[in-house]
Amino acid sequence: MTLVAIDSHGHLQDAAFDADREAVWDRAVQAGVGVIVPGYTLPTSEAAVAWVRPRPQAWALVGLHPHDARDWQPGFADRLTAWLSQERVVGIGEIGLDYHYNHSAPEVQRAVFFEQLQLARRLNVPVSVHMREAEEDTWRILREVGHPRGVIHSFTGSWAFAERVLDLGWYLSFSGIVSFKNAQDLRQVAAKVPRDRFLIETDSPYLSPVPWRGQRNEPVRVIRVAEVIAAQKNCRTEEVLALAMSNTITLFSLNLPSN
Repeated sequence: MTLVAIDSHGHLQDAAFDADREAVWDRAVQAGVGVIVPGYTLPTSEAAVAWVRPRPQAWALVGLHPHDARDWQPGFADRLTAWLSQERVVGIGEIGLDYHYNHSAPEVQRAVFFEQLQLARRLNVPVSVHMREAEEDTWRILREVGHPRGVIHSFTGSWAFAERVLDLGWYLSFSGIVSFKNAQDLRQVAAKVPRDRFLIETDSPYLSPVPWRGQRNEPVRVIRVAEVIAAQKNCRTEEVLALAMSNTITLFSLNLPSN
């Protein structure tokens, strides 16, 4: 089936989908939606790699989330490297900084983020970055490592931060948050982002867009994200879907399934 959209960040290996994962996936495929499935711990990274392997419309990322940075151990980089040599594993993620919850100490988060970014640069693979209440440190580390290939996933930052990220050659990805009533500033950012530098995502099972806010999210709802962005950019939803898919393919060097 021809893809019309790619959810650039959906955790389909999450336990929230244990009861009906295949039904969720069938709905996505029937709607022409592919998905990139990021890990956030070693077990969820391994699960993502295994789940996407037989599914030509799905790809995996592997990495350690800032919440779990305290679990980083010698040898983890070798595990990530081994997974990245496998087919359909297209980058490192979800990694980054989160100073809202601080489940791991900020200095530990920074060290592990830096190490995973350096690994991505050595292997020349893209990264998907989680950033919450950590704009300055995220910017400083991105600039210090100088890795040219990545995306800030579920972007909620300021336009000033967006400009700095875009100046690095990076991408911004928008989730269902862009549809929330109190997200006027974020919608303005979405309107300004260049057409060749944005992705769309669901962050399933989280962040369902309006009118499903508060419910479990799933990849097919990435189309609703595209509708909201299209309204901001004053263009058709189909155009946003095509642009975002092209950008996702470019960033992650995706090979699409044959029709």
